[in-house]
Amino acid sequence: MDARSIIAALRDRQPVTPEALHWFAARLADGHVSDAQAGAFAMAVLLNGLPPDGRVALTLAMRDSGECLAWDLPGPVIDKHSTGGVGDCVSLILAPALAACGAYVPMISGRGLGHTGGTLDKLEAIPGVRTEVDLPRLRDVMAQAGCAIVSATGQIAPADKRLYAVRDVTGTVESLDLITASILSKKLAAGLEGLVLDVKTGSGAFMKTPDQARRLARALVDTSNAAGCTCAAVISDMNQPLAPAVGNALEVDAAMQVLTGKVTGRLGDLSAALGGLALVNAGLADDVAAGAARVIEAITSGRAAEQFGRMIAALGGPVKFTDRWARFLPEATVIREVTAPHAGFVSEMDGEAMGLAVIGLGGGRQVETDRVDPAVGLSDVVPLGTWVEAGAPLMRVHAARVDHAQAADAALRRAVKLADLPLEDRPLIYEQVG
Repeated sequence: MDARSIIAALRDRQPVTPEALHWFAARLADGHVSDAQAGAFAMAVLLNGLPPDGRVALTLAMRDSGECLAWDLPGPVIDKHSTGGVGDCVSLILAPALAACGAYVPMISGRGLGHTGGTLDKLEAIPGVRTEVDLPRLRDVMAQAGCAIVSATGQIAPADKRLYAVRDVTGTVESLDLITASILSKKLAAGLEGLVLDVKTGSGAFMKTPDQARRLARALVDTSNAAGCTCAAVISDMNQPLAPAVGNALEVDAAMQVLTGKVTGRLGDLSAALGGLALVNAGLADDVAAGAARVIEAITSGRAAEQFGRMIAALGGPVKFTDRWARFLPEATVIREVTAPHAGFVSEMDGEAMGLAVIGLGGGRQVETDRVDPAVGLSDVVPLGTWVEAGAPLMRVHAARVDHAQAADAALRRAVKLADLPLEDRPLIYEQVG
C-alpha cells in the first residue's frame, strides 16, 4: 500500500478498505506519512466524506495505532465526553460520582480548544495536580480513586494526535467523520465498556444548530456501538454557560459546590441526567431516572466528594482538598462587576464571545505555548430570563490587571442582550440519541 493511492481513492470517491485505513493510520503514527499527505487525506475526507462503515474503520484504525488498555476491575469501565462548551465542568463532578456508584472511569481529557475550556486546565488549577501520567501511574490512580482524569499519553491513539495537528492548520477540523474518529479513537483505546456523550448546541457550542448537533450525535453513537462500545448521547443547550462561572479555578469552585451537596441549577441537573444515562449503559441502573437518583445520592452522601479527593491526592494535589477547597484555589487580583446598561430581561448571551473574553484575560491559549492563568474568568453569571435593573451586575470579571478587566467588560457588555419581554423557556436537554 502507499499513501498516494489511498488519498487518490478518497479524492475520487472510490471505496477504501479497512486494511488501507489501518495502514494509513499506522504510517501516520510512525511518521512515514508526510504532513502534506496527512493534510491531503484530511481534505479528501472533509470534501467527500466516508460511508458509515468507513467511519468505523477509520476510528478503529486510529485506535489501534497505539496501545489499547485492558482492565481487570470489579465493575464496569465507563466514561463521559462533551463536545465542548462554556462553563462546562460536568466531568469534574461526574467522574467521581460514577466511581461512587460502582463504576470505574478512566477519563482521557483534553485542554482548551477554541473558545471552550479544557477539563485538564481546570483540574490543574488545583495546586500540585499533574494530569500527564504514564500508564502504570494511570492504573495506580484508578485503583486508589476509581476514576482518573488525565491527558492522553503518546501511547494512546498517536495517529489522532498527528492528524489533529495537521487538521488544525489545514482548515479540516470541521469534518464530521474526522471529529468522530478523533473523539472515539481515544475513548475506545481507554478500554471502555460504555460511553455517554453530551453533544452541545447553541451560541457557546461548536455545533450552533440542533440539526448539526443531531448529525454529530448520531455519527458518534452509531460508530461507537458498531465498534463494540455501548453508547448513548444527549443533545444539550449551550446558549448560556452551564455553570454560573467560566474560567479554570472558578469552574473548579462551581463543581465543588455541586460535589458538596448543592445538586441544583443547570450544572447539577445535567450532571445527574448524564450520570443516570451512563449507569443505565453500564448495567448499574434500570432506567435513567433511577440512575440519576443514584448519582444524586452519591453526591449528597459525600461519597462522590471522597472519590474526587482521592483522585486529586493521587494526581499530586492537596490531601485535604475537598475539606477546604476555597483555600487552595488561586484568586485574581482584580474583580469588577459587569453591569446592565438598562433594565430588562436577560434575553441572549453570546457564549462564544464570553469564552473568548476569558481567553483574552489569560484563561486560555491564543497559541499552544501560552501559559494559562488559572485564576481569571467570570463568576456570578446571571441566567437567561432574569430581570435586571439598570446598573445591576450581570456577572463579575476576575482579572490579573485593570486594563484586562476593562477590555473584558466592553466585550461582555456586547455579548449580553436585554429585552422588554421574558424569553420562552429552553429545555436543558433537547433529546436523547441512542
